Amino acid sequence: MKIKRQKQAKKTLSFYKYNFSFREPFQILIDGTFCQAALIGKIQIKEQFPKYLMGEVALCTTSCAMKEVETLGKDVYGAKLILQRFQVRRCRHFDEPVSASECLLSMLDGTNPHHYFIATQDNALTKGLKEIPGVPVIYIIQNTMVLDKPSECSLKRVEAVLAGEMVTPSQQQSISKLKDEQGVGPQEGVRRHRKRKSGNPNPLSCMKKKKKGSTQSTASTDGEKKKKSRPRKRKPAGEGGAGGKTVTANPNPV
Repeated sequence: MKIKRQKQAKKTLSFYKYNFSFREPFQILIDGTFCQAALIGKIQIKEQFPKYLMGEVALCTTSCAMKEVETLGKDVYGAKLILQRFQVRRCRHFDEPVSASECLLSMLDGTNPHHYFIATQDNALTKGLKEIPGVPVIYIIQNTMVLDKPSECSLKRVEAVLAGEMVTPSQQQSISKLKDEQGVGPQEGVRRHRKRKSGNPNPLSCMKKKKKGSTQSTASTDGEKKKKSRPRKRKPAGEGGAGGKTVTANPNPV
């Protein structure tokens, strides 16, 4: 039976890890009813929780749960001592305390954004928790801790996400992050123009423009230079014929 319960707990944990982004250390909110049942069943909460959930845990409670145990008197004095060892998370009922069940439900805020486990023996509270998707519930039965199977509400939420009808909280965070990076407003849906950072001017734009006249003059001078040819060597007067011999006309022809 112990091996079977461990396998079932591992399967349920994988469901919450992959579908609702639960990560270690697992935060477990505990009320007085769970501490009382653990005291009766001789369960060491600090030792058993890490073994059962196969990971690091952070055991915590609320000030309302503490005050509820204090008002119950000596019958739950042992549960009060156990509850005092856990971290006390701040709730919104500091001035006007409420019941532990109401306080724990308010800590989940409808969507359980902080990924709390709830450890309780309160049936009314467990019924309310099953109406919130992504809330693992732990209770004690036959002197052993049991991680309850995912509720119908959690299963329907996962099916809706797989079908593309809904978006998970982690997907919503990534979408909002992408909108901020792209400059899209959260409400208007309009792209915001980013302010350009002031930087140094382009060095090429600061260069002086060349005058057109100077370019034309340089082009004309280059053309003139190209037109000039090498001077030809002139022969001295009196030179002619082959071999450089001079030919004189006969004054007295025959």
